[in-house]
Amino acid sequence: MDEIRDFFEVFFVLMRTFGIFDIIDIFVVAFIIYGAIRLIRETRAGQLVKGVLLLTFAYFVSLFANLKMLNSILGNFFQFAFLVILIVFQPEIRSILERMGRSNLGGIYGSFAEVTESIEDTQRMCIANVVESAINFQSLRIGALIAFERQTKLGEIISSGTMLSAKSSVLLIRNIFFGGSPLHDGAMIIREGKIYAAGCVLPLSEVDNIGVNLGTRHRAALGLSENSDAVIVVVSEENGIISVVSNGVIKRDYKKESLKKELELAILSKKTSNNKKIFSPLLGRIKRK
Repeated sequence: MDEIRDFFEVFFVLMRTFGIFDIIDIFVVAFIIYGAIRLIRETRAGQLVKGVLLLTFAYFVSLFANLKMLNSILGNFFQFAFLVILIVFQPEIRSILERMGRSNLGGIYGSFAEVTESIEDTQRMCIANVVESAINFQSLRIGALIAFERQTKLGEIISSGTMLSAKSSVLLIRNIFFGGSPLHDGAMIIREGKIYAAGCVLPLSEVDNIGVNLGTRHRAALGLSENSDAVIVVVSEENGIISVVSNGVIKRDYKKESLKKELELAILSKKTSNNKKIFSPLLGRIKRK
């Protein structure tokens, strides 16, 4: 009881010294943290942050468990952590500063106005549209490069193209990749079942033994798959062969049913299904209101 009483006494003493500038200070720091988290989630930096947190956890475990060698290695790493963070997160830090310079406060809250449609249903419809479009491109010998974003965010790739954030449709996909379109040479990025961007530039793979019959689109798809967990559909302009690239591996000669099955298996993951189970009751209440 004495500890509880002492706690509340200290708490009320501190509250009496709490002023308007302290409130402003808290809101400013919270705003900065929120903005940083939001920007990190848009890029591959989110995965890097998880790695840093894992190393931090391992450091404290080694400290308490008296793992001297591991603690020494991690201790030396964290001595230069600030410099390492500047080097590793250089693209993200530059992007944050650029966005801070050109953003307006009113646009910060725009992302909260999300459509309450089921994510899994939207993704399933998008997959069907991509499959139908790919089969059409195959028959017409039209090249296409379509990347499905998964856990690793592709903010850097998206910023290299034209932002669309449009509901997927066969007509829209066809219009983007037809020869007369200014976006047909780049990649289309799919995020949560939406055509999020088009005309995007992908990093080329540096692997030498790709194959003489595989062109720039396949090398670009491999490059993206080596740097993220994206699933990329490639339609060859030369022979119409449909390929799926993920985790640095190219699988070829897909037909309509096999392509649909492959994409649904890769995109409609267990995590997506779990998200639907978590949010469906809330979305149902919102729709009823």
